[in-house]
Amino acid sequence: MLGGIVVPPVAESVGVVEEGAGGEVGRREYIAQSLPPLKPTQPAALEKLNQGLALIQQNKLPEAIAAFREAAQLNPKLAPAHYNLGLALRQAGQLQEAADAFYQATQIDPDFALAFANLGAALLEGNNVQQARNYLLKAIELNPNLGVAHYNYGLVLSQSGELEEAIAAFKRAMELSRNAPEPAYHLGLAYWQQGKMDEAKKALQQAIKISPKYPEAYYSLGSILFHQGDLDGALQAFRQAAESNSDYANAYYGAGLVFLHQNRLSDAQQVLEYARELYTAQGNAEWADNAEALLERSQNSTP
Repeated sequence: MLGGIVVPPVAESVGVVEEGAGGEVGRREYIAQSLPPLKPTQPAALEKLNQGLALIQQNKLPEAIAAFREAAQLNPKLAPAHYNLGLALRQAGQLQEAADAFYQATQIDPDFALAFANLGAALLEGNNVQQARNYLLKAIELNPNLGVAHYNYGLVLSQSGELEEAIAAFKRAMELSRNAPEPAYHLGLAYWQQGKMDEAKKALQQAIKISPKYPEAYYSLGSILFHQGDLDGALQAFRQAAESNSDYANAYYGAGLVFLHQNRLSDAQQVLEYARELYTAQGNAEWADNAEALLERSQNSTP
């Protein structure tokens, strides 16, 4: 037996999303409905905004950021320019600048629920949980049917240990954003934290149904099955996690645990070596060491 061995956790940041990622072409409708009477500089600003949206569709992120910046400079009161700049900066991993851009959009248009929701999401990923909570609540107040706001609010509640409230938020997000797998995934994690394994598995399976290539969901499902003693089911889930993302180190580590319990030592050594290499390449020294320790145990075991 491998007493005390645990599978590596899934990063809490997984799943933080922004409504309209990828340029939010749908904001064109917002622009048409809400722009004030045009001033001489505004047609150029709109042109730059539309140019930025087109560049996003072409996967030219740096050029899109530059276009959105120019649009915001040409017309500082053009909220969609700041909003789309925030989305692009968020996509580039520039969280603080993204939050600043979303904040500017909310100051220009205090009813811009999506901007408040994305401001909250960016702050949450930057671990500014209390401010994230405030802005997400504002987004929900402005638009109670905004699924992404309920989802990110659920993440805030989950991180704060308010699991019942988080579960309610994730369920509401699932109702409002039926094609998004993340609310179901995090609902499963919340149930898991409560020890409600059947509910957790059901939610994770729902996430997988929505997104059949969701490695974190397969991995979490496999972890639950492993701890329940369903080794074949766990191995299948870990394999599907690896098939969904061949660089997902946790999948190989989990498979190694299963193989060890099944006394398939050669198979265990193969996948644990690969897990160790991936963890090392990805800069995860702690779990590279854990994989190494498990690998040594497999090598010292008697078939």
